[in-house]
This record gives sequence, C-alpha cells and structure tokens, in this order.
Amino acid sequence: MAQISSNNGQRSSPSLGTARTKDVDKEEALQMEAEALAKMQKERVVTGNKQTSESTSNTRQKAQTHNKQDHDLMVFPEAVSKKRVEDKLSTVDIDKMTHAELEKLLLDESFESSKVPALPATPVLSPSFSSPFYIGPTGQRGQWTPRLPGPVTCTLPPIYPSASNNKQAGVFQNGFHLSMSTYQSTEPVYLSLPGRSQYISYPLTATTPFHPRGSLPMYPPTLTPEMAKVFDKIASTSKFLKNGKSSTDLEMTEFKSIVPKLPTSENSSDISKFDWLDLDPLSKPKVDNVEILCNAEDDAKVTSSTVAEDPWDAVLLEEKLLVTCHLERKVNGKSTAGATVTRSQSLNIRTTQLFKVFLTTENALLQDIEGRNQELAAFCQAVTKLRTNFPYNNQHTNPGFVLSPVMLQRNINGENASIKVSIEIEGFQQPVIFTCDVSSPVELIIMQALCWVHDDLNEVDISSYILKVCGQEEVLQNKHCVGSHEYIQNCRKWDAEIKLQLLTHSAVCRDLARTDEDDRTPTNLTKHLYKTEKPFRENISRKICYALDGVETQAITNSVKKLRRAVNLPRSKNPEMYYNLGSLQPENPVQVSIDQLTAAVYALLHLHLNSGCSSSNSSTKNRSTKEAWTATEHLQFTIFAAHGILTAWVSNYEKYYLVCSLTHNGKDLFKPVQSKKVGTYKNFFYLVKWDELNNFSIQISQWPLENQSCVSLCFGILNQILLKILCFFLCVLSLLTCGTKLLHFWTSSHVTAASGTAHKRGNLMEKIVLQVDFPSLAFDIVYKIPQAANDLVHHSIETLEKNVKERLLAILARDGTLGLSKEDKEFLWEKRHYCRGHTQSLPKILASAPHWDWASLPEIYSLLQQWPPLPPLTAMELLDSKFADQEVRTTAVNWIEAISDDELTDFLPQFVQALKYETYLDNSLVRFILARALGNIQIAHCVYWLLKDTLHDAKFGVRYEHILGAFLSICGKGLREELEKQTRLVQLLGVVAEKVKQTSGSARQVVLQSGMERVQSFFMKNKCRLPLNPSLVAKELNVKACSFFNSNAVPLKVTLVNADPLGEEINVMFKVGEDLRQDMLALQMIKIMDKIWLQEGLDLRMVIFKCLSTGKDRGLVELVPASDTLRKIQVEYGVTGSFKDKPLAEWLRKYNPTEDEYEKASENFIYSCAGCCVATYVLGICDRHNDNIMLRSTGHMFHIDFGKFLGHAQTFGSFKRDRAPFVLTSDMAYVINGGEKPTIRFQLFVDLCCQAYNLIRKYANLFLNLLSLMLSSGLPELTGVQDLKYVQDALQAQTTDAEATIFFTRLIESSLGSVATKFKFFIHNLAQLRFSGLPSNDEPILSFSPKTYSLRQDGRIKEVCVFTYQKRYNPDKHYIYVVRVLREVQVEPTFVFRTFDEFQELHNKLGILFPLWKLPGFPNKMVLGRTHIKDVAAKRKVELNSYIQSLMNSSAEVSECDLVYTFFHPLLRDEKAEGIDGIAKPTDASPSSPASGKVGGEVKLSISYRNSTLFIMVMHIKDLVTEDGADPNPYVKTYLLPDINKTSKRKTKITRKTRNPTFNEMLVYSGYSKETLKQRELQLSVLSAESLRENFFLGGVMLSLKDFNLRKETVNWYQLTAVPYL
Repeated sequence: MAQISSNNGQRSSPSLGTARTKDVDKEEALQMEAEALAKMQKERVVTGNKQTSESTSNTRQKAQTHNKQDHDLMVFPEAVSKKRVEDKLSTVDIDKMTHAELEKLLLDESFESSKVPALPATPVLSPSFSSPFYIGPTGQRGQWTPRLPGPVTCTLPPIYPSASNNKQAGVFQNGFHLSMSTYQSTEPVYLSLPGRSQYISYPLTATTPFHPRGSLPMYPPTLTPEMAKVFDKIASTSKFLKNGKSSTDLEMTEFKSIVPKLPTSENSSDISKFDWLDLDPLSKPKVDNVEILCNAEDDAKVTSSTVAEDPWDAVLLEEKLLVTCHLERKVNGKSTAGATVTRSQSLNIRTTQLFKVFLTTENALLQDIEGRNQELAAFCQAVTKLRTNFPYNNQHTNPGFVLSPVMLQRNINGENASIKVSIEIEGFQQPVIFTCDVSSPVELIIMQALCWVHDDLNEVDISSYILKVCGQEEVLQNKHCVGSHEYIQNCRKWDAEIKLQLLTHSAVCRDLARTDEDDRTPTNLTKHLYKTEKPFRENISRKICYALDGVETQAITNSVKKLRRAVNLPRSKNPEMYYNLGSLQPENPVQVSIDQLTAAVYALLHLHLNSGCSSSNSSTKNRSTKEAWTATEHLQFTIFAAHGILTAWVSNYEKYYLVCSLTHNGKDLFKPVQSKKVGTYKNFFYLVKWDELNNFSIQISQWPLENQSCVSLCFGILNQILLKILCFFLCVLSLLTCGTKLLHFWTSSHVTAASGTAHKRGNLMEKIVLQVDFPSLAFDIVYKIPQAANDLVHHSIETLEKNVKERLLAILARDGTLGLSKEDKEFLWEKRHYCRGHTQSLPKILASAPHWDWASLPEIYSLLQQWPPLPPLTAMELLDSKFADQEVRTTAVNWIEAISDDELTDFLPQFVQALKYETYLDNSLVRFILARALGNIQIAHCVYWLLKDTLHDAKFGVRYEHILGAFLSICGKGLREELEKQTRLVQLLGVVAEKVKQTSGSARQVVLQSGMERVQSFFMKNKCRLPLNPSLVAKELNVKACSFFNSNAVPLKVTLVNADPLGEEINVMFKVGEDLRQDMLALQMIKIMDKIWLQEGLDLRMVIFKCLSTGKDRGLVELVPASDTLRKIQVEYGVTGSFKDKPLAEWLRKYNPTEDEYEKASENFIYSCAGCCVATYVLGICDRHNDNIMLRSTGHMFHIDFGKFLGHAQTFGSFKRDRAPFVLTSDMAYVINGGEKPTIRFQLFVDLCCQAYNLIRKYANLFLNLLSLMLSSGLPELTGVQDLKYVQDALQAQTTDAEATIFFTRLIESSLGSVATKFKFFIHNLAQLRFSGLPSNDEPILSFSPKTYSLRQDGRIKEVCVFTYQKRYNPDKHYIYVVRVLREVQVEPTFVFRTFDEFQELHNKLGILFPLWKLPGFPNKMVLGRTHIKDVAAKRKVELNSYIQSLMNSSAEVSECDLVYTFFHPLLRDEKAEGIDGIAKPTDASPSSPASGKVGGEVKLSISYRNSTLFIMVMHIKDLVTEDGADPNPYVKTYLLPDINKTSKRKTKITRKTRNPTFNEMLVYSGYSKETLKQRELQLSVLSAESLRENFFLGGVMLSLKDFNLRKETVNWYQLTAVPYL
C-alpha cells in the first residue's frame, strides 16, 4: 500500500529494493491519491521547508537551502530499510575509509536496500543529483519509459537501474548505480567533460509543477549527503576502475581533448517530474543569447557567453563548441555548426532514436544540403575558375600596389601647357626639379630623371622604373601622359608642388599582391567572414524549433498534441502493458506519438537545411520532365504561416495579412492578391497561420523565366508594410520549384536595455520565416532558353512617312524610359526595325516589349544579337530592374567590359546595387566585378567597403554576404589582412565616437583623449591604409591634434601621421549616427559632373572630397584643408554678417593680400560658385545654410552635408525653408563682380552656369540611370519614380540649349534676389552662436590679419597716431587711414593702413576681451548724408587719433595685449601701398564720361533659325557709357527692317543701374521664310529707361540677315555705334 511519511516536514524517499510492491487497481489508486491530497493540505503549514546539507567536497563547504517543491503524491517507500542505511552511514567516517573498506561496506548485505519495484522509472532528472554524473554502461542502462529503441552515441545516465536481477558492471547489490549521486542541491547541475572523469553537466531551471491527470507513480531518489559522499568517492575504487567503465565512458573519452570544460554554476531549482508535459517554451523565462564579440585586443579571439536555462541548452552549447573546433560550415547564411537537439530531450524521455538521427547523420545532412544547394556550388566553381584567369605571377593583373587614377580631359590651357615637377631620387640630397609639358608621357619624365643618374640611357631598362607619388602609396601609369593623372590635376588645381619619387619595380612595396599560396587556397564563402560585421543573427538556442528560426510545422504541432493526450491516459491495471523491460509495443499510443514527433522533427530539419537555396526537388533523377512552354498548369502555391513573429509585434499589431504579387521587369503582371486577415497563434512560438491557396490565372507556359513573386507582410487597413520578400519560382537548373519552402524575411532587431544584453555590433537582423507550399507534380517542369530568330530584317528610318518619322524621332530623343506612355511603347515596339541606326535607343525598345514569355523571346534575342554594341555607360541601363532577362543582362555586361578601371571606379556603387536585380547568385555581373577587383587594388578596396555596407540590407544581405565571402576568399592574404585592419580601425573609432557623443560638456575632451589612446595602441602593432583612400598609409595618431566638432552628430576630427616621411598629416572626420550613403551618392554625382565638364573643356575648379559609409549610420569624410564655413566667416562681422556684402571678399583678401593672388582667388570663386549652383540645382540639394557651404583660402567654394536632396526640402509648417533654386547671395555676387555694381565678371559667371548646365543636360539619361539603379539602396529620399522625375524636370530635357540658357538665367536672378536665403543664414547664425571670448590659438585674432602678434615679437610701441587719410578705389571709392607707428627697437616709423571698419572691429573685440575695463569711447559710425566723402574722412581722422591716444595711455593690460599689437603690425598690403603722399588712382572702376553724343560698349547675340522662326537671343551688354557718368537702366529693342507699321518691334526687360547688364532673353520672329529674312535687316538699339525724363539712346547695331548662315546658330559680340533707331 502506498503511504506518505513525514520527517520534519520532508517526505521520506522510498527505500529501494528488488521486491515488487502490491499492485493496485485504478479505483484504489485514485482513492489513495485523494487521501494523500487531504493529508498534505493538512500538514502543509509553510509553503516550503528548508533543508540544510553539507557538501563533502575537499575544496570548499557551503551551506545551502532549498525550497522543496511538491513531489509525486503517491510513493511506495521502504522506510525501515532506508532508516537502517542512514543509521549505518552516521556511524562511519567515509573520508578515513580506504578503498577496500569502502567496497566491503557496499557489499555488506545489511547495507543493501530493498529491491526496486518493477514499476517504471521516472523520466525526470531530479534536482537531487549532484554535479558529477558517471556514465553507466551502455548495454545495462536503466529504463526510461517510454523511450525510443536503438543505440545511441552519448546518453544521459539512468536514475534507476534495471529491474533485472543479473549482476551489472558498476551496479552494487544495494540497487544503486555508480552514476547516481543523491545529494540534493539548489545549485544548477551542469553536464561537462572534465579531465579526470567524463561528466555531463547542465543547469536545471525552476519551473512550475505540472500534475498529470493520470496516476503514474514516480520515484524521487531522495538520498542523504552521507550517501552522496559514498558515491562521490566510489569512482576511485578498484572495483569501479575495473568494472565500472561503460562503453559510453570510452566513447566520451574521445571528446576530452576537443570539448572545453564548461564552468559549472552554483544555482539550481527543482523541476517537477511532470514538467515535461508543458511543451511551451514561451511559458518559461527566457535569457537571450549574448552575441559573440570580438576581443578588443585581438580580433582572432572570439568569446561566447551562453546561459543555458534548460537541460538541453548545455547539449546545444556542447555541440556548438564541438563542431567549431572543426572547419565551420555555413549554409545559406546560417551556421550549421553543432548538431541540433530536439525538444524530446526536454520532455525528459530517453530519445535514443532521435538523438541518433542528429548525431550520426549530421555530416550526411550537411553534405546533402551543400550538394543540393546547386546555386552556391555553381557560384563557388565560377569564382574558382575566375581566379585562374589572374595568376599571381602576372604583374599586369597583380601589381600589388595602387595605380594613380587617370582621367582623360581636354587640355584647357592649350597643348603646350607646362608643369614643374620635383622628383626625389635615391642618393640625391636635393630633388631634381624641371619643367615638362602636361602631354608628356610618364616614360619621358622617367627618362629625364634618369639623365641625372646615368650617363648612358641605352644601358638602362626604363620600363623597370616607375614614379611614385610622395606621401602616398600610389604609382603613376607609365603608358599615360603625366597630365592625365588625377594627382597631377589636383596639384594644378590647388597650385601645389608636384612631388614624385623615382623607384625601381623591385623597390616598390608590393604587400597587397597575391601569392602562389593564395592561388592554391580553395574557395570558401564563409571562412573569412568572421571578422566582418554580420548583422544576420545565427540562432543557436535551446530548442530545435528555435534553433531553426522558430519554425513550427503542422506535423510537429499535431504530434505534440497527440503525445500530450497519450501521456495523460489513465494508468492500466497491468503496468507490464506499458512499462515492461523490452521495447515499447507498437500499439502503445505514447510510442506511436513519439515516432510521429521524431519523424516531424526530422522532416523539419531537412526542410530547414533545404530552404534558402534555389534547388527545387530533393532528387531530380529518374523523374520525367516537361518543358515549360508546353505546360498548361496554372501557377499556384499555398502560404501556410509566418513563423518567428516578434514579441513586440504581438503587442502592437492585431491582424496580419499578406499581399502577393507576380512581377517581372519590376512590373506587376496581375493585380496583387490579398490574403485573409488573421491574428497571432501561439503554441511553441508566435506565428501567423493562413494556410491559404494563391492561384494566379496564368499558365506556366506564359510566364517569363525570371518571373518572381513579391510577398508583403502587412497590418492595418492602409497596407502598412512590415516586411517584403522576393521569391523566384525557378531553381538554378531552371526547374520549377516544388514542395515546402521556408522563405526568410529580415527585419532589424532593436534590443532594449531591459533584456540585459547589449549587442556590440549594432542592430542585428531578425528572421521572420514564411512557410510556403508549392505543388508537387509527378514530373519536373524545366525551362529551356529558346534560340534567337533568324528572320529579323532592319529598315531605314528615312523610308517612313513624315509624320510617323517625326513621332518616332521624338520618342527616340527622350531621355530614358521615364515618362513613356503605353501608346508610345506600343508604337516604338511596332517600329523597332527602323531604329537600328539610333544605337542608344535599344533600352527604350526592350522596355517597350509587350511580352517576355517563351514565345516572345526569339524575337527579342534576335534583336539583341544583331544590335550594334552600346557604349558602356549606355549599357548600364540594361542592368536596371526593368530588365530581368539573363540574356539581356549578360549582353549588357559584355558591352560594359570595354570600360576602363578608372572609369569603372566612379560607377561601382551602381554596379554593386545592380546585383540585387540578378536572378541567381552566379551571374555575369558578379563575375565582372570580381574580375576587375582581382586586377586593380583601387577597385578591390571600393568593392570591399561597398559590399560590407550592403550587408545590412534586409532583402539581399545574405546574397551580399556570399559575394563578400567569395571576394575575401580570392583577393589574397595581403589585401585581406589590410582590409581586416581597416575594419578594426573603423570599429575602434566608432566606439570612441559613440562615447564622445553620449558625453556632454567638458568631459567630452577627456573621453576623446582616453579613447584615442586606445586607438593609438592599435597603431603600435600596425600601419594601416585609410578606408577613404588606399593610397594613404598612417603609422600612428596625432592624439593632441584630434578633436571633435560641436554639431548635433559630434563628429570626430582624426589626425593621423603619414607613414611616408615625405607626406603630410592626414585629417579625416569620423561620424556616427548619420547615414552617409546619401552624401556618398551626392558627391559621386558631383564628381561625375566635374569629369563631364573637364572632358568638354570646361574647368569649374570643383572641390571633390571623399566620403565613405563604413557601416550602418557611420563613416569617414575627407577634410579639405585651409577652409572655413560661411557662417564662421560672416560672424566675424557680427551676428548680422550674413546681411553684409563684404565679408567674403575681405576674408579672401586677408589670405591673398597681393592683387595677383586676390584676382586668382576671385577667379576660382567665380568658377567654383558656378559649378556649385548648377550641381546643387540639378540634384535638388536642400537645407542649404551658411554652415554647410565652405570656402577655401584659395577661393574655391564647395558644399558639404547632403542630408536633403532631390527637392526634399525641410518645411516650416506649409512653407519650404529653401525658397531659392540654389544659394547665390549678395556677398557672393560682391566677390564675383569685384564690388557692389554688376560687371562683365558677372556675365562670365552667368555664361559659365549656362554652359555647365547645358553640358549636363546632354548626359541627362546617364544621371537618370545612375539614380534609378540606386532606388533599391534604401536611401530615404530616393525611393521612387517621383524622385527621378525631379531630376528630369530640373534638366529640362526637351528644351533647346538657348531655352535652357534663358531658364537658368532666370534661376540666377531668382536666387540672387531672394531675401529668404540671407534671413535663413541670419537665423542659423543665431542658432549656432557659441562665442566665448577671442578665437583659439589656431584662428586669426582679427579678420584682416592672418596671424597673431605680440609685444615680444614686434617690440614695444613708443608712439602711434593717425597721420593722414587717403582715397582708394578697390573697387569702390572709400577712405583709408594712415597710422604712423614708432617702436623702441626702430629708428624710422612704419605706416599701416586701416579702414574705419577695421578700427571698429578692434574696439568691439577689446570690449569682449576686457568686459570689466572702461575703454575709450569710439566714434559714431552713423553720419548724415554720404559716408565716403572727404569731410567725413577728415572728421574721423581726428576722432580716431583721439581714440588711439586714449587707448595707448590706458592700463598696460589693455594697451600691450596681443590684440592691439596685432592691429598695428604691418601687413603685406601695407608694405606694398604707395607712400603717405600717394593717392591710389582708380583703374577701371570709374570710366570717364564721353563727350556729348558719344556711345560705346558691346552686345552679345545668339542668332538662329528653325521651323520658320528666327530666334534672336540677347545675352549680355558690356561697357555702356552715359553722358553724366551715372549708371543707366538699359534695355534692348529690335526691329526687322523695312517695317513701316512697326509690327516687328520686340524688346527685353529693363535692368537697373548697371553698365554691364545680362539679359539672356529670347526675341522671336515667327512665320518668316529664309528667303524673306535674307531681304531684311535687324536693327538693335540699347536705351536707358528713365522715370523723370525720356529714355535716352546708349548705342545700337544694324545687322543684315543675308550675311548669316541660318542653318546654324551664330553667337558673337557686336560693337555698339550711333546708328539711327526707331
């Protein structure tokens, strides 16, 4: 009879013996259970009783308490036997017993416990086990019932021995097994493999008890510490050493050397014996896995901290560690290291059969999936074959160093433009300097340099020498002219010295070259990715379903339900029926359920390993095939469920639905199909279950090869898309996909602080898995590419009717396919055979093809094969999403092969993005990119960072990961290690930048210095090339020069020491928290524009700096030296400096004091400003303020910070903050004009803008294609056709050059007249005002003085006074004051020249520096009437002299400060000024008035004729003169004479107060034939519009139209004369 006994609140464990207890029937057992429940309710006063047990360990003792959970209600104890054992143990000192005595004690019959009853052993691992578990013999294991039959490799020890009476090895007569320990501990139990004995360890987590409905009796082995001491010591006895070793022990010995010892934890909790019935892991507390982190000191060291909270977590961890000792294998972006462990083990059931599946078939499964994944296999083979084309011993394709980029451009300065070159030669103390032509080949320069070294060049192999750029690891290309290299062009742009170094090939560092070992290394897509940031989470977790992305198939769900029902069945009267010594009977429902669960899990494993690849069927052998073009079946598939729904989604979204669309060439073939809306369902994990069939009404024979389905997971009522996925229906073998597939959505994971886990690698990507069932047919449907047609005939476009021809030509003249209507496409496709003469029309024709099914392809392929090759940049359009056909894309790549490496570098971002539109991983485009990367270090460097940046792409990140792995596998060890160093440097800088950004106030500098010291330790071990430019090599940081910028992003200024002693310091900016990809794109477009202008002979002297996104929201930006923001320049003149006209001009004059230098700087400003205006308008660069426009001391203007572009302006309410088309303010116009009034220099500026604009318009299609290829990049402001349309509208593609010139001239006028821009600058000055005293040491103390001077440098001032004043014209009339300064160290006084504004600046800054001192009063600036007159100057001379005397007589702290001595220090302009009695005469600023009736000036006209219309474009007029010398208000009036009725009168608008007006207005005469015009004369008159008197004549010109060739445009200047006018 079952009974319950109590001992101090603890239930006694049953004594164990071999005698079988009396059987009880069902009714009696239920009655006993009811009685036991009543007794327990009565006796339970406290919820938990504590039991103290002492550990007998030799190393430590610890008292622990344990809350005893309720055990089974029904036990069958043998209390008397147990009591006898306890009494004997209490009188024995185990520690002092020898092995022989211990064995004798154990063999004593009085010590023997009662035999174990024949009832089944508990399937629960009780917490009463101590940490060591010795493995028992495999053949003599105790039963775990129910169990799975069959052998296992490694199993857990039994809790109870078998009921057999046979003698067992390692089993004593008392019925206990040596693998048992009876110590009850609250500490977690771990399974591990220590050195001396084989253990298995794992922690047991606290769970809620679950009591079954049935009356299954359990036997908790509650044993005392004394008994535990016996069994802990027994392992060392000779008896055990002789017989106790099991086969399992021997098997486990093999793993001792490779499995690391896991640390054991001290915490544990009881587990209810019925806990295995709770199959929902979400009901238990979760501990997120801690991500694998790279050690800060050594990248190769990777640590993993994984907390196991389930018994099988430890097994998972063990298996992971086991396999990582071998070569890691990766399938479809997921690590397959480690065997997957099933949920069945956590059911506490002996799953020998299931475990055997995972341990014995692991390698077979991996080999099977790698074999099945034919796409990856084909890609690896293609990459391996590609590498053989670039052997390591070919120095042409494997130079090992960076080649200086070459850009062919028109020689703007003439064919004989010369440059001065300085060449360092080994053995010469001084460089060799000589002059050469820019068109001279590099080999000629080498010969000239060798003349200094060798007397006879005939004995010298000139090809063995090269010219290296000083300060950079970059070599000029010998076969090109010296002036074509970008380095030379940049030196000419900045007027910098050209420094080169003559070296032999053997002396050049070739550390990046591939070696023989590299060529023999097998291709591995995953081997070298471990040091690359991998955002895609590889789930290794505690359950097989969770390890397989939380996928729970219907078979698993049903099997678990059946198993639950089976184990809850009532107990039979005859326990032998279920729990005999043999295997389970076939009719046993538990066994049947377990078999089904095993099969379901095995199927899930195969499904998971087969998903993600393109293979379709498990086996295609011995199956009949059917060609797709004959298949009449409809396309259909069933969407079963979405697995792994994020917990955050469950709480935020109620209903989910799918939108499925069938697409090809980026267009929907049908109206998208929407599924039903369902909520989340939870069993093991959260999932959304649809189980819905999607049937498309299209036969398989009618859809294209590259057809794909776009599935969007949405919520809400407005189609708010959560995730998107693309699914291709054909595998790499062109077989139709069938069977169940798992498709992966990727979404970013944001980890909260509450989880306690911080991801060191940024936001990881989490998987949402979509389970899709494709129909399984009895045959394979195979798609075979058809042959091209042979009957294609081309026709001449001239044979078409006139109206048809004009319509066709109008369509062909459009830029790209954007805006083509359906009718236009139908018409173009119909007339495709007439278009062969217009080569570049092929993309339009292919985009107009109505069908791409199998029947239509022969015609398309024939057209493609017979078409003349397209230029590489035109062929790029065929790589867009509009062209998915593989034949079209392969042909495009073949045409693109003609592009040079240097030109390819400019377009690499688009090529990398175009990989998304490829159907398969192995394609011609990826082979093209990898091939160019193998042959050029510059390209390889760019490809690496572009691929690395795309790893965060949610849709295509896994594909890019494969490509990056292939690149790293074949690029060579030298380059790979260099890229790893760069990656490490970027990671270190990212950590510092994050810390600085999170810190505030003065602590930022401390954090910065501390962080930079850590970065410096990186350079102690390595030199490193700059990610921005592989030619720049840094050897250390200049920590003291590093700083940060006070902007919202708090970017770092990083200063590095150049490894080349001949090079200068390297300054870069490192940013975190901002997406720099948009800046990269904008700068790329500006660079391409600049190259177009240079190739067309227009040098706008653009400042091109580099920007690189090195990861998600972080990157590097090149810093342009000697440059300041406009805000910094303007605020030197106060917060209202943006409203003043002179700040920019005076800032340039400060750094360019001579007239020649200032004139050159002004010219640079005019050209660069014109380029900036055009570029920012075309690209729609917005958010322009004076803090993101910069000016170099050489006069070059440039823009930074492109966070807003393509017209996405910031708004204030409903108003756009950017009101002007582009930034052109009055202070810029002041520099352009050379003063306040318009001059011919402004006309030059307008002409430059219009010329640059028209040149870009010719390449409108190129820019539209480049931006279109970036639509999938994820940039927030480049998402759709509307963004491309902005650029198309901005380029005015359908207008003529003359009309575009007029259009852009109006834009210039609108921008220059915009007050909103100045007001915006003023507001920004207020917002950014952070003035805190005088500037820092590295900034000028006065705006007109480039340096700071002191009393110690110049000597004490003895006397100072304002001596006189002078009138100047520079260019406007003004007065300057001559100050006489006498110093103690000088005999003769010096004279300095200062303006009234400069005196006022001195006074204002003295007030800031000495706020508590009473300074002398300063003269009032405001005067009545005119300011720049002699009387005002004379009065101010007296007042300024009084001010200076008072200032110099004040306290020494004021009069002797650096500010005062800097003010009186002579500048370069003072030394070159005329004597004190000299008066500067105006040069060209104030022309004398002509005599009465005299006229002058010139007018620039453009005359053209087309479509019976004469176009007269009035462009500019210069050098107008008036009788009184006042500025006129000119306008132009024209007539076509003879004209009696004055019907041909045309006139322009009026310009105000200028002698040099710009009109750019078109005067049109329609309806005139050429014959009529030849009989007419054009009379043009220039008049000044007056309000208080009649308009007066300024000049005119009479032109006979018969002298013009009206077939072409004529542009010329014409002298104005005193001709009669109407």
